[in-house]
Amino acid sequence: MLTVLSVEARKLNRSLAALLAVAAPSLIAIFQFFNVMRGKAPMPWEMWMAGSGAIWAFFMLPMSVTALTALVAHMEHGPKSWDHLRALPLARWKIYAAKAICVLTVVAAMSVAVLVFSWVAVRLAVALRPELEPTGTPDLVRHAGTLGLMLCAALLMVAIQLWTALRYSSFVPGLVVGIGGTFFAVVATSAKAGVFLPWQMPVNMLSSEPWRVTTALGLGGGVGLLALIALTLHLSRREVL
Repeated sequence: MLTVLSVEARKLNRSLAALLAVAAPSLIAIFQFFNVMRGKAPMPWEMWMAGSGAIWAFFMLPMSVTALTALVAHMEHGPKSWDHLRALPLARWKIYAAKAICVLTVVAAMSVAVLVFSWVAVRLAVALRPELEPTGTPDLVRHAGTLGLMLCAALLMVAIQLWTALRYSSFVPGLVVGIGGTFFAVVATSAKAGVFLPWQMPVNMLSSEPWRVTTALGLGGGVGLLALIALTLHLSRREVL
């Protein structure tokens, strides 16, 4: 399994995955930088860090997962290398499990980057405008924990996107699913039923209502893990992709 993971990591390294992993958190950091710069008075650290997490969970995380899963699938769909991969002397499920693990690893790295880049962006803005030094102390550990919960709640979304991207040779179905899911998550933000939408589950980690947090985490994490196992078993039994 380690060999398969190593090969998948090298494939990602030669793709645009690294650019995507840096670009998405950087856009959030740039947005926060200019938000601080246009301020009139100091604001709490909590507002800046929580704001970055909200942007990530609300929009950038779903769209990043959509792009990343399409990229991972296209690495095999593009050169039509599935026949070669499936003919190798190893259990087929390892191929799909390795891809899922790599996707989750990249998303986890992006979550860390959101935290770090946002903190750096605020510090840079304050260096230019010292009078806007945020009040309070940034609780980076707590915000890191929240981002970790968002990642767990996003497992079901990742499973759906990866399943769709690997199942269809065209990247269009995966993009349609991702864009459509994000759209309905945005327009159904205040709806109670929105907590059951996989693309909205990560942002529910910021909810002040405990039932929304536990429901989204249970469905997104628990059902998501089962979905990842199911996609691995399902795709490994298919003869043609």
